[in-house]
Amino acid sequence: MSATSIRLHNCRKAFADGTVAVDDLSLEIQAGETLAILGPSGCGKTTTLRLIAGLERPDAGQVLFAGRDVTSLPIERRDVGMVFQNYALFPNLNVADNIGYGLKVRKMPRAERERRCAELLELVGLQGYGHRAVHELSGGQRQRVALARAVAPRPRVLLLDEPLAALDAQLRERLRSELGQLLRELAITAVFVTHDQGEAMALGDRILVMERGRIAQLATPRALYQQPANAFVANFIGTLNAFAVLGRTANGVQVNGGELPWSASELPGTLYCRPEHLQVTSAPGHVRGRLLGQFFQGAQSRLLVDVGGAQPLSVDSSDDRLHAPGDLINLAVEPQRVFSLNA
Repeated sequence: MSATSIRLHNCRKAFADGTVAVDDLSLEIQAGETLAILGPSGCGKTTTLRLIAGLERPDAGQVLFAGRDVTSLPIERRDVGMVFQNYALFPNLNVADNIGYGLKVRKMPRAERERRCAELLELVGLQGYGHRAVHELSGGQRQRVALARAVAPRPRVLLLDEPLAALDAQLRERLRSELGQLLRELAITAVFVTHDQGEAMALGDRILVMERGRIAQLATPRALYQQPANAFVANFIGTLNAFAVLGRTANGVQVNGGELPWSASELPGTLYCRPEHLQVTSAPGHVRGRLLGQFFQGAQSRLLVDVGGAQPLSVDSSDDRLHAPGDLINLAVEPQRVFSLNA
């Protein structure tokens, strides 16, 4: 199986009702990379996947595989494998025949086809399931069969549309890890659409966040979370605390509830930090507020603290001390964790 690079150049796609799903999108995906496409409903992520697949044709722009223009090629001539949310397995075929269907269409000899199916069943952890009927499988097993079927013909590109969305939370968590390992073993170029931020963070080498058919940010999961390009990305990825800047002080800036460290010459209107970057402290700290509630979440608790801003602060604390609503809480923040954003 040979991975290939993908390039979208100035792609635009609008529908009959005038909705612009993809707007002048240019994107490069490296050979062997796993790219997650993330964004709110209607942002263009599924349309982008369909443009790569050949299920949609752009009104303008080009789609290139390894530098070759495939814009006018239909899906069956692009050498891509697809995995859908609903699995799309053939109910009248057993597991092995589902996996080998594409190989049979390509007229691969039976013995070779059976060897390939056995390899893939082992790869997805379903040894001995070849003769099972599809309806006898669990949701997670069906999803693994769908993955095996998609990669059986050794496509250059693997495309996944919400691959784990139909599964319950516990199974989704387990298959997320299995899917990540499978993609690494295949070393295939993979693009998947998801609405699940955790899934995108766990599986994507890079994440493309889309907003209204355009790229809001394209970065590694760590960079996306720690260095969001703008307020849209920062608010879409994880939870964000906002501090309205009221003025400059000798050591930083004045905000509701106290003072934050800020040494940059430019004075922003708002500063931000993540919930895990605020610590409850017995010392004076940086800001002080009144506890609205404390919610146990297992390894940590989420505290909501009112410091007089438009919204209470969210604080993630591993300290197992219980606080009562109305308690005054001192909070400290690491200076390097405070950041400003573009609009």
